[in-house]
Amino acid sequence: MHITQLNRECLLHLFSFLDKNSRKSLAKTCHKLLEVFQDPFLWPVLNFHSPVELKKDNFLLGPALRYLSICWHSSRVKVCNIEDWMKNTFQKDICRKHENAVNDFLIQVCNRCPNLLSLTLSGCGHVTDDYLLLLLKSCPNLKILKLENCVRITDRTLEAVTLYGGSLQTLHVDFCRNITQAGLETVQEKCPSVMLKAERSADMIPDNEPGEKLILLQQHM
Repeated sequence: MHITQLNRECLLHLFSFLDKNSRKSLAKTCHKLLEVFQDPFLWPVLNFHSPVELKKDNFLLGPALRYLSICWHSSRVKVCNIEDWMKNTFQKDICRKHENAVNDFLIQVCNRCPNLLSLTLSGCGHVTDDYLLLLLKSCPNLKILKLENCVRITDRTLEAVTLYGGSLQTLHVDFCRNITQAGLETVQEKCPSVMLKAERSADMIPDNEPGEKLILLQQHM
């Protein structure tokens, strides 16, 4: 039996065992397999390991997406985590490309994936409160939000959780240096049912201008 003789359900099951690149390669072989690749029900889970992967055409965003993770573990993450006033021109150019890739992708998620249940962002140093606010509004069923080493996230995201995270059950904000203890306490007070975890976040030195940074460093010594 040729693979194209299988019914749609069997083909979807077969595709589910393949990674994104393999699915795309198989979809190029004939129109029937391309239709399977384009079926939203094939894509309930998406995992990415760098901003470059977000620009590829080997996946599909749609209403069937339930679980999404963007976990970037690279030496370039350290560059993106440097405060803007400390970056040289070369570093700013690198960061600008990554910033557009991640933020543009999150806008697409907001527009196409209203049924998202879980989002994990790790090492995404360019994601800001505005994009997470938009996501919380656009994905009302979100139950799990995990943020790690997302340096631009502030208490504004925590405030958005209290306003728009009605379905949220788990919130992690680990190693997010611009989160404060006051912001965490607000979440605990207004959303007592949310399982909150914030490893090191409120203990880190937040972003400040050069003069303010020196004062904070002295206070922590």
